[in-house]
Amino acid sequence: MRAIRRITVRPVLPEPLADLSVLAHNLRWSWHPPTQDVFAAVDPVLWDRVGHDPVRLLGEVGRDRLDQLAADPEFTDRLAQARSSLDDYLRGDRWYGRHAGPDAPRSIAYFSPEYGITAVLPQYSGGLGILAGDHLKAASDLGIPLTGVGLLYRHGYFKQSLNRDGWQQETYPVLDPDELPLVPLREADGTRTTVRIDLPDGPLLARVHVAQVGRVPLLLLDSDIEENPEHYRDVTDRLYGGNSEHRLRQELLLGVGGVRALRAWSRITGAPEPEVFHTNEGHAGFLGIERIRELTSAEAGPGLDFDEALEVCRAGTVFTTHTPVPAGIDRFPRTLVEQYFGGGSSPAPGVPVERVLALGAEDYAGGDPGVFNMAVMGFRLAQRANGVSRLHGHVSRGMFNGLWPAFDEAEVPITSITNGVHGPTWVAREIFELAAELGADVDDDDTDSLWPLVDQVPDRRLWDLKRTLRARLVADARTRLARSSAKRGMAPAETGWVEDVLDPDVLTIGFARRVPSYKRLTLMLRDPERLKRLLLDPERPIQLVIAGKSHPADDGGKRLIQEMVRFADDPEVRHRVVFLPNYDIAMALPLYPGCDVWLNNPLRPYEACGTSGMKAALNGGLNLSILDGWWDEWYDGSNGWAIPSADGIDDPDRRDDLEAAALYDLIEHEVAPRFYDVDDDGVPTRWLEMVRHTITSLGPKVLATRQVRDYVRELYAPAARQARLLDGAYEGARDLASWKQRVREQWPSVHVEHVESVDPGDSAEVGSELSLHAYVALGGLAPDDVEVQVVHGRTGHEDELTDFSVVPMSLVESYENGRHRFDAALALDHAGPFGYTVRVVPKHRALASVAELGLVALPG
Repeated sequence: MRAIRRITVRPVLPEPLADLSVLAHNLRWSWHPPTQDVFAAVDPVLWDRVGHDPVRLLGEVGRDRLDQLAADPEFTDRLAQARSSLDDYLRGDRWYGRHAGPDAPRSIAYFSPEYGITAVLPQYSGGLGILAGDHLKAASDLGIPLTGVGLLYRHGYFKQSLNRDGWQQETYPVLDPDELPLVPLREADGTRTTVRIDLPDGPLLARVHVAQVGRVPLLLLDSDIEENPEHYRDVTDRLYGGNSEHRLRQELLLGVGGVRALRAWSRITGAPEPEVFHTNEGHAGFLGIERIRELTSAEAGPGLDFDEALEVCRAGTVFTTHTPVPAGIDRFPRTLVEQYFGGGSSPAPGVPVERVLALGAEDYAGGDPGVFNMAVMGFRLAQRANGVSRLHGHVSRGMFNGLWPAFDEAEVPITSITNGVHGPTWVAREIFELAAELGADVDDDDTDSLWPLVDQVPDRRLWDLKRTLRARLVADARTRLARSSAKRGMAPAETGWVEDVLDPDVLTIGFARRVPSYKRLTLMLRDPERLKRLLLDPERPIQLVIAGKSHPADDGGKRLIQEMVRFADDPEVRHRVVFLPNYDIAMALPLYPGCDVWLNNPLRPYEACGTSGMKAALNGGLNLSILDGWWDEWYDGSNGWAIPSADGIDDPDRRDDLEAAALYDLIEHEVAPRFYDVDDDGVPTRWLEMVRHTITSLGPKVLATRQVRDYVRELYAPAARQARLLDGAYEGARDLASWKQRVREQWPSVHVEHVESVDPGDSAEVGSELSLHAYVALGGLAPDDVEVQVVHGRTGHEDELTDFSVVPMSLVESYENGRHRFDAALALDHAGPFGYTVRVVPKHRALASVAELGLVALPG
């Protein structure tokens, strides 16, 4: 029989154990081993059975055991210490208070469609979510006043298993919010807070749940409530599921509903309203439309016009793009967006539908006029934008150059901040314990002094530590493989070999990530016989631990998984290679520390960042990777190996063959020989030299605390300054909007009419000077509205400027009819081909980039 209704009965803890509930509902426990140890002590067997989930643990532990613990002074003392540690963490002085400075924002809102914080809150699919979770954790560690906003998906992403033939199977277990580390946001009268969005077929309602991530609250909107019709209850059913309309509803709830949830949070808790809004990918882009609606409302807001509100919105918004491929961007039919914003029930009443459509229009060369592009809207609604590695910034400037066609790629206003990972989450606890033994304060938010300590660890101890971590991975892999084999329908008599799979003394290579085609899961299988020889080498064997999920609709990715699983099923090699299904945070925690080498072989340059290799590096793993994402930026020749890429070869099969051969060569001739080259004590000293160098050179760089500090200094603080400049009585916004309108109207009259130079002629040599006079027509604009610039640098074969610099010219004289003369002097400071041009660009103190308006006037 099935129950007609399901409720969750919460446990009642004895008073001496009340702090267990407090600790369980602050996700700091997920990166704080001493707190995890307290929960483990409640019932070690049950702790393992519930997957290290404190909320489930407290819901299932027996009353007799709770009474026993309440009367145990040793346990209650440990519990009190854990609660005191949490209180100190939440209230103590952190980096932001000491170093952020007076310009730092009072509050920041961070929007993301997914968050990977802990396996017990499965609201993530891959790297974007893990990055968002690490961003929140690092913000908490640094004391940054940040609030996260997302959706609570009833089924999360999906759980992956394999059938007998190795084909991916998906299941979607139902998540009960009452069984998760969440609390409902409530009004003063105790009722649950609800946000509402008007849509064409009726209002969509959502409740707000709060996950406390250390100091950072994460607001999660949930539409699965009785007040909604069934099709609206399903809006938050699962990550990245459904058709275009379903996804549009999700993104409207995330963006528009998310801003309304923030307003409710501030109203209820007294938290300051955000000065900066950070959009993590385009999925949350509609938050800008909601902010414009607020600002243009005469009843509840200041009643700005659309252009004025747009400037206020842009000033305080940061947009991060994560995708290096156009196919990874959400694009909706223009007619669908028009249907939602153009009817009588709009999610943004009062905002003109034509202005909304213009924000997402691909109205540039090569664009599709029939679609609404969420990334394009993200760029247009944010004054500051970034990619997630230096190479990805370059790729993004090329991808979106069409939004600023008058400027070369180098001046497209997309910067880069390279991602990082949260050390306390991903570094094995034994490593932190060793650091603490050496005198490091592992709870400090400044870890710069931590990494050089590796040089104080004797080789023998370091090597034994890596073996311990490798052995833990082997044990975990065997358990998971046995469970997977049973799910695939294999009888115990068929799987006795699983007990001996992998070896804690064999070079272990890890590969785990999502499985789109560009990440090339099966590149290592291009020559199966050669791979087998490497796996089975009698003197220098290797073993592979592989994991990854393919999107449920991606049959191509599923075929790659099946190909890998079939290879791993081969009795000849199955003790040396395993594919572990259902890759998640719980699997990753022993995987990264247990691997000696982390493999990454994407099709360059399609890896935006690729942070998995960072997690391995923090645990003493060496990277073996294509020079893409972060590895392109920080590989130094001694902290791992770079797989040569066959860029420029159009035949994909030929390219894969070449890069796979290079991979095999590196493993056979460099990686394995160094790992197995041991001294008389059995220690590979040359290998450990690379491990030490990896930790000291990459440790400070790959941390999410470094990443988030970069966001504060380079994006959040400038955005807050700009927002304050335009806020107040909004005179700054009105002035800027009026100025932009005037500049756009007058720009057709702006010309560089004539450029004269005092040419040094035959005396042009390094150290000489070139004097320039530019005669410029500005129409109805004043000289203060523009900057006249000399752009100079080396020239290529077709006189294009490369590696150029920009020098402002000075106003010397003004004439009738809006004509002016500007002068500049250039120092010729290098030999070789040299060229220059003169251009005019708009100038205003509130512009963040020379390219912001996309306007430029050149000679001719």
